[in-house]
Parts: sequence; structure tokens; C-alpha cells
Amino acid sequence: MLLRDRTVLISGVGAGLGHRVAAACVREGGCAVLGARTRAGPERCAAAIDPDGTRTAHRTADITDEAQCRALAALAVERFGRLDAVVHVAALDTVMGGLEDSSEDLGEWQRAVDVNLLGTLRMTRACLPALKESGGGSVVMIGTQASVAASSQVPMAAYAASKGALVSAMYPLARELGPYGIRVNTVQPGWMWGPPVRAYVEDDAELLARLNARMALPGMVTDEDVAETVVFFASDRSRGITGQSLLVNAGEVMR
Repeated sequence: MLLRDRTVLISGVGAGLGHRVAAACVREGGCAVLGARTRAGPERCAAAIDPDGTRTAHRTADITDEAQCRALAALAVERFGRLDAVVHVAALDTVMGGLEDSSEDLGEWQRAVDVNLLGTLRMTRACLPALKESGGGSVVMIGTQASVAASSQVPMAAYAASKGALVSAMYPLARELGPYGIRVNTVQPGWMWGPPVRAYVEDDAELLARLNARMALPGMVTDEDVAETVVFFASDRSRGITGQSLLVNAGEVMR
């Protein structure tokens, strides 16, 4: 088991990727500390993947709030005695359109940056004392393929820019935290079959076929596929990897 005796904190746990990451962590022998802006997602996830409540803990955690970030990190230590990895799933991914569609004050861009970039940095900073106390660990950021190849299907300039900034932040963070044994890497999904994409495609078989035809592999990845990649980066199997970003996209974009 890749995460035996390890504790992983996951932000943004809802019905999609966060849930799948938490399930994969528990399946690989780890304990999972779940956070989200509302209680419902983490509660449902914990009940589904850990019915007896011995391997999960959860609380509300808005990553735009420094105190809530610190409280979630503290919960990991209180409940399981250590923290070994942080997975940043929480994101604002509903800001669509390009620059010309934006409001005059670019408010939606500011919100995307505050959540997707600064929120991730807030949560990372809150977790550093516990990661250092554990002798090192892993920070896994969730980026997006859209930050390296603009989507022709769904314009999302603010989202892509804010997630691209995460990759830029990853490099100096990996250098800064490396001496403590803390690795920093980014997983960049493309089209990912899960609740958001299912809702977008709905019953449009033709659209789904067009999307799948863009992949080098037979179809788009699932959120479970992305979660398995996250678990690899959270585990000691990736102990020699830091400052790297990895596209998980069935080969739609190759770099």
C-alpha cells in the first residue's frame, strides 16, 4: 500500500476529484483529512469511504480564509498525529469566457487568482509546520491542461491564467522547501470524465464523441485516473521528483 501510516490533507472535497483522491488515499492505506467550503461534501465522502470513521476526519475549510486553513492542518495532527501530504483540489472553476467578456474591473479574474493561486498558497503555508515536523512530505497542486493549451471548446481565460500561475509558483516553492524534504509537484488534468464533464456533456453523444476523438488513447481520462496520479505524487514512490508538472489527459496535448 502506497500510503500506509501516512496522513493526507485534501482541500475541495466534493462529488468529483476530491472524493476520488480521498478514496484512493484510504484504499492505499492512508488517513485522509477532508476540507471544503461546506460540510456536505466531506461528510458524504467520509461516510462513503470510511464508514467506521477511523481513517478520515473533516471540517469546513475555505482556502481564502487563513484561519480555516490552519484549523484544517491542525485537525490532521490532532486526529492522526502527523501530516505527510497536501493535495490542493479546491478551486474556482466556474469563471468562463475570455478577456472581452470580463467585467470592467476584472473582478472575476481577481476571484480566480484569490482562490486558485493565493488560496493554494495559504493552505500550503498553513501545512508547512506539520510537514516539517513529519520530516518532509509532498505538496500536490492540481493545475489544468488549459494553462498550457487554450481550449477551443470552452473559453476559460481567468481560470487558465490562475492555474498557470500555480505552476510558476511551484518552481521556487520546490527549491525553497526541498531542504526540508518537502516535494512540490503539479498534476494537470485535461478533459476528465467525472461530475462536471458529465453535466456539460449531458445526453449529447455527438459532443462526447468529438471530445473523445481528440485523445491519443481511446477516450478521456476519468477522475479516478487523475486521483491515482495524485496518490503517486503523495507517496514515497515519487521521493526523487519535485518541481515537475505532469499532464494527465489521455494524450490530447503532448509536451
